[in-house]
Formats: sequence, structure tokens, C-alpha cells
Amino acid sequence: MQTALFPLQSPLFPGGLLSLRIFEPRYLDLVQRCEKSGEPFGVLMLTEGMEVRQRGPGEGFLTERFESLGTLAHLERVERPRPGLLQIRCRGGRRFRLLEPHCLPHGLWMGELELLEEELELPVPEDLQPLAPLMQRLLHTLETGAAAEDMPVQPPYRWDDCAWLANRWAELLPLSPLEKQRLLALDNPLLRLELLGDQLERLGVGGR
Repeated sequence: MQTALFPLQSPLFPGGLLSLRIFEPRYLDLVQRCEKSGEPFGVLMLTEGMEVRQRGPGEGFLTERFESLGTLAHLERVERPRPGLLQIRCRGGRRFRLLEPHCLPHGLWMGELELLEEELELPVPEDLQPLAPLMQRLLHTLETGAAAEDMPVQPPYRWDDCAWLANRWAELLPLSPLEKQRLLALDNPLLRLELLGDQLERLGVGGR
């Protein structure tokens, strides 16, 4: 089945939140397709080009290029503040590998996807368990003056699951998009969490 694609500057992680303002016709079409079908769209990290379609030196549009490994995005909320503008919130689902992309005339990318295996729940080992309360403390400091729905981490919380905890740290830490993409591509959630624990230690805030 063909799935609509949304290339972005940074990858989406399973379980992560994604809020977007939509005004380009191709992405207004994407949201309409997903609302009608109930199907998710695919988020992929750009390697070339911009999120907003741009014209090249000639009459044509510049081509976007993107990673082949991405994450499904499921619509949770669609708001229409005015005609031609949508504000959407999505949640990351399963990872996928893009097989055959093609671009429609109005610029929307579509593709055949190979869904990757769901990441199984894996208990956080003892030496990495301090990373959960460390994040809880960080979120507590962010709560001051912030609406609950605007918090970067939302329920359901799975503090003892390696994949969930690793994905949330990957979103919160000041990592480059390429570093995030490399973490997303790891099939072992424990390894992903260990690497993020090392990153926290280098920042001087590790709990190990």
C-alpha cells in the first residue's frame, strides 16, 4: 500500500509527539488523506532540501532527498484555525524502511513501506535505572509555567522500558539530527539507551 510521506529536518521516534503547522497544498492533501483513511503517514529525515518546497534556479522545484528509515506518524488532533492552515499533533508509531518512493505532480511524496518489528518491552538494567528519575526531575522543572499538553513527554509513561526511555532522552538531549537518526536506526533499544547514558555522562548529568 502507498503511504504519504513527510520529510522533516529531524527524525521522529516511536512514541514521540510531533506538532506541525500545515499550509502547503501537498501537506494539506496529506492530512486530508490520513483523516479520510485513518492511516498514518511516514516521517523521514531530510538529507537534502527544505521542509517547505522551494524553486530552483529554473522553473522547476528543488528535489528533496531523505533517509530510507523513518517512523509512522498517527494523527491525534487536527485543528483548523483558518482556511488553508492546519495545526496537527501526531504520535510516532512503528519504524519502517522506505522501498519505492515517488513524487506526485503537486510535490507530495508517496512510497511503499516495509514495517520493522515492534520494539519489545525490555526492562531497564540496574545500572541505567537512574536515567528514569533523572528525566522525571527534568520534566518537573519544565512543568513550571507550561500547560500539561505542551510538555515534551506525554503519558502513557513507561519508565522501566528501555526503548521508551531511550526514545524520550533522544528527543530531549541536544543532539544533531544525524545523531538522532543513527540512534533511531539501532534495532537494539538497550544499546540505544546505553549510548544516551554515555551522552548524559559526557554532559555531566549522568546518573550512573
